[in-house]
Amino acid sequence: MSTLKETLAQATKEAMKARAKDRLATLRLINAEIKRVEVDERIELDDARILALLDKMTKQRRDSITQYEKAGRPELAAIEQAEIEVIQTFLPEQLSEAEIAQIVAEAVRETGAAGMADMGKVMAQVKPQVQGRADMGAVSKLVKAQLG
Repeated sequence: MSTLKETLAQATKEAMKARAKDRLATLRLINAEIKRVEVDERIELDDARILALLDKMTKQRRDSITQYEKAGRPELAAIEQAEIEVIQTFLPEQLSEAEIAQIVAEAVRETGAAGMADMGKVMAQVKPQVQGRADMGAVSKLVKAQLG
């Protein structure tokens, strides 16, 4: 079993003992999503894949927050924000914009990217380095800025 999966299982047990209902609900969502992917694909997820899954879940919740705020439902947006905070405790420390820019600049130099046509090559090199540590939308904007 991956170490991140073990950490999630331990956090779930601790939340049960502490009777932290909201945290427990979010942890169960995470565990259910991991189990769903494992059953669908008939594999056991490693830490890298779990991080990608957590990153995706965070992005989904950010999108939901935007939709709830547009619909005038701040109470639902607050629930989503609380879920993001729980999910982020299992993600590595977030990179600063300067660190991301440095990674992107290095990838542009290494791939020899000259324009927007090379964006895929640059993103392919950058993604493994920033997965779970940065919002991929922000990374994409930085790549476009450097290539454009």
